[in-house]
Amino acid sequence: MNQRNHLGEFEEIVLLTVGILYDDAYGLAITDEIEQRTNRKVTISSVHKTLMRLEQKGYLHSQMGGASEERGGRKKRLFTITNSGKETLREARQMRNALWQAIPSVVWDIV
Repeated sequence: MNQRNHLGEFEEIVLLTVGILYDDAYGLAITDEIEQRTNRKVTISSVHKTLMRLEQKGYLHSQMGGASEERGGRKKRLFTITNSGKETLREARQMRNALWQAIPSVVWDIV
């Protein structure tokens, strides 16, 4: 992975969560999904800032969805992963897998 494609841990989690939610990825749903899957508390503002940063980097695209009654007629900003975002996630996964595989088995045997 080159430096241009570097993802921070939270950026990677947000990007993966957008993929998990697929066609229903908006701020609050992403926040709730992250909290449920990682068992850690995150703020909606940190998620929104990260979504905007990922969109600026070209890893996400957003568009306004339809208004809903449960949101008082307000529209949702829906996010999707771009091809560049998908490639960056693939590269991050390959790098992590290579690092895991490089750990000698003796490390796991030490208590």
